[in-house]
Amino acid sequence: MKIIVPMAGRGTRLRPHTLTTPKPLIPIAGKPVVQRLMEDIVKICGQKVEEIAYVIGDFGKEVEKMLVDVAERLGAKGSIYYQDQPLGTAHAILCAAPSLSGPVVIAFADTLFRADFILDSSLDGVIWTKRVENPRQFGVVKKDENGFITEFVEKPEHFVSDEAIIGIYFFKDGEYLKQELQYLIDNDIKDKGEYQLTNAMENMKNKGSKFKTGTVIEWMDCGNKNVVLETNMKILDFVKNEEQLISRDAVIENSTVVEPCFIGAGAKIVNSKIGPYVSIGEGTTVENSELTQTIVGQNTVIKNVNLTNSMIGNKVFFNGNYREVSIGDYSTLE
Repeated sequence: MKIIVPMAGRGTRLRPHTLTTPKPLIPIAGKPVVQRLMEDIVKICGQKVEEIAYVIGDFGKEVEKMLVDVAERLGAKGSIYYQDQPLGTAHAILCAAPSLSGPVVIAFADTLFRADFILDSSLDGVIWTKRVENPRQFGVVKKDENGFITEFVEKPEHFVSDEAIIGIYFFKDGEYLKQELQYLIDNDIKDKGEYQLTNAMENMKNKGSKFKTGTVIEWMDCGNKNVVLETNMKILDFVKNEEQLISRDAVIENSTVVEPCFIGAGAKIVNSKIGPYVSIGEGTTVENSELTQTIVGQNTVIKNVNLTNSMIGNKVFFNGNYREVSIGDYSTLE
């Protein structure tokens, strides 16, 4: 089995953090979103993953190496493809055309999930969905009385269904999917101005392909600051009994840590209260401060603050009098 990971989006809703760090690399409980997503899928899919193919923008060689390393640590080959223009989900997947063969999972790297992850090979595909309050923001599905999908609609202007596609898909035949994606490009078939995966799936369904939905227990978005912080909180709760969240190389002096928290290697916490639901990156120093429900990047210095519901990037110096902030990389605020 192969995993295709489209992740070239710019993440404009998460600025200023995504001005220097691609959204799928934003840390959640100490690990980049895409790494957590790959680890979760490989752990629960029940099949040997031979290759993880990433579709990225111009992220730089250091990021590319990190992504390949994630795949190799999971026992898979890591491949890198590029999407130079934001032309839609179908186009993004087709950028990894050489890797589209055999059974494939498509996983858009801006979401984390807990789900009933059964890859039913008697079906042509499984689409993971969850009911939402505002379906106009998502691709949605309609189903018949037997649970088979009867219609795929991309961001409906009028109510069609409240069952939203979360961005995780299984296709039994990657080669067939590739043909249908190429058909959209060759015939310039767009929806909302872009080449959409939902159009390809609708065509496949009309030709007889059988799709059902997978059950999603928890869908955690990473689209803006507030939902990233909420996702960080949930993931810390999920993994607190599975992962070593507080590094043995962290220095904690005259301080209290209210778990769950992540504290990276080389971090230094002095005269402070941290937590709950705080993630602090490697090499970061926190002095004379109190932090709750906050993410702090690597090699940052924080002094004399009382913060909640905040995100602070990498290599920041912050010595201020604010209660809630969102500070990008390489910033100074005092």
